[in-house]
Amino acid sequence: MEGYIPRLKTQYSGEIVPALMKEFSYSNVMQVPKLVKICVNKGVGEAALSKKVVDDAVDELRVITGQHPVVRNARRSVSNFKLRQGMPIGASVTLRGETMFEFLDRLITLTLPRVRDFRGIPDKSFDGRGNYSLGIKEQIVFPEIEVDKIARISGLDITFVTTAKTDEEALALLKAFGLPFERRDN
Repeated sequence: MEGYIPRLKTQYSGEIVPALMKEFSYSNVMQVPKLVKICVNKGVGEAALSKKVVDDAVDELRVITGQHPVVRNARRSVSNFKLRQGMPIGASVTLRGETMFEFLDRLITLTLPRVRDFRGIPDKSFDGRGNYSLGIKEQIVFPEIEVDKIARISGLDITFVTTAKTDEEALALLKAFGLPFERRDN
């Protein structure tokens, strides 16, 4: 669609940048943190036993993100897990640009409200460098997944990579996008 700009991208440039500049007293627009990419990973422990499990994970990630995933292979052999070097053990997708903003919008407005007993996402999963990781226990919370067609319920990890220097800046950025963090009543 030519000329289409995702809602969150417009919101970032119009509302979030001025708000963060005021909150953190930045002197330059280039100092404002931005969302660089979103990585969606799905590890498949049972892949050592069946190749179909990896194919299912790839199909689910393709449906959820709208992009073809990369199959991840084991870097080393682990005999306790019956794992050989080079065996497929998961799949991952890296989203950037328009696709990233569309995925984030769907995650905030459609997916997270479908999580059972949802009280917000924890704000403790920052890595110290401004990146945030979120674990989702069941892939069936995504509206794109047809529950009747999945063989097993499994989780996935979503990592938000930002240019923020500190976790506070990244938290403010992600809150401004609308990610529903838990409220702490202390």
